[in-house]
Amino acid sequence: MPSERMDSLAAVLAAIRGGSGITQPQLTQQVGLGRSVVAARIAELESAGLVASAGMAPSTGGRAPRQLRLRAEAGVVVGADIGATHMNIGVADLAGRLLAHVHEVMDIADGPEVVLGRVEQIVDEVFAAHPEAGEVWGVGIGVPGPVEFASGLPVAPPIMPGWDGYPIRERMSRRFGAPTWVDNDVNLLALGELRSNPVAAADADVLFVKVGTGIGAGLVSGGRLHRGANGCAGDIGHVAVAEAENVICRCGNSGCLEAIAGGAALAREGRRLAESGGSPVMAEMLAAKGSIGAEDVSLAAERGDPAARALLAQSGRLVGGTLATLVSFYNPALVVLGGGVVLSGDHVLAAVREAVYRRSLPLATRTLRIEFSTLGEVAGLSGAVHLVLDELFSPHRLAHWLPRSSPAGSPELASLEGIASAA
Repeated sequence: MPSERMDSLAAVLAAIRGGSGITQPQLTQQVGLGRSVVAARIAELESAGLVASAGMAPSTGGRAPRQLRLRAEAGVVVGADIGATHMNIGVADLAGRLLAHVHEVMDIADGPEVVLGRVEQIVDEVFAAHPEAGEVWGVGIGVPGPVEFASGLPVAPPIMPGWDGYPIRERMSRRFGAPTWVDNDVNLLALGELRSNPVAAADADVLFVKVGTGIGAGLVSGGRLHRGANGCAGDIGHVAVAEAENVICRCGNSGCLEAIAGGAALAREGRRLAESGGSPVMAEMLAAKGSIGAEDVSLAAERGDPAARALLAQSGRLVGGTLATLVSFYNPALVVLGGGVVLSGDHVLAAVREAVYRRSLPLATRTLRIEFSTLGEVAGLSGAVHLVLDELFSPHRLAHWLPRSSPAGSPELASLEGIASAA
């Protein structure tokens, strides 16, 4: 199909996807195309089974216009947000609404065979419980390490032993018979927030920062996810900070932010305090369960433990110091904080805010807002789903599968060259 035609088809479809019961006159005004062109594109999308009537809109004096909707039930998308210690797996319709999802504790260090095998098993269980779900149109996977987006391959991920170069895309494509995209988990957090949070969508220039077992950032510029030349933009966990000069990071270097401010560092320091008598609350936790995790530090802080609160505040100050540089450099309108360490309470958020506002340029913080993620633990899963939808409905890919009315059974769509991500 001619490029111009596909661009207009994708534009009309995007407007229908983004609106609730949008009418043809509204479409004409929104996409800037002539009435006859919009009518022809609507007819084509209806013929392909992507668009359907949603009743009649109120009349404004003449004949009542017909409302249009995306046929979200035509297919489903599988999403998997895999973190260092937890994962969220789910199935969503073509509007990005989650039909079902499962949260499960796991260890990324168990390797791809174990972890991805469990992902496949959970998806099978979800489909068994929801036999009404349609065919799989695509799969989105997020992992906690650097990913070369063009190939979907993890590249030397510091906290993912056994995953370097593992063909995640090929495995999941074969398993589900659908195109598969793989990305860094923080990019998916940023994309999930962008697609689901109206404030983030309106601001367009957003920095999403995850503080969990690791630390990373997702950059949204002009409403588009910025991955960089090779897909590793935003990997702030391994920038050097003076306070960590003599601390060895899991990446093999010393002095990384993550080594003293991430979840693993909190767990390490929490155990030290428990064993040394510096925190009676964490000592009690250690005696009860034999270990201390970052979540235990957060629980101790909630119980009023001064040592735990001091650890969280220190993490927030260190992260905030690095963010202050990014805020001055990038000048976002909104910084969104997510990840298990941040979402555990206000101690980290307050420290991050204080450091950013104190150390960034005054002009960069004049209208800056720093807030928690609106999506909580499902932000990454939402991002995985929307990654697939954005890619499937991009003009170039739409041209390949629209004649068949479905991208199911076409894994090769994910590896088509020369396509800029629709995110």
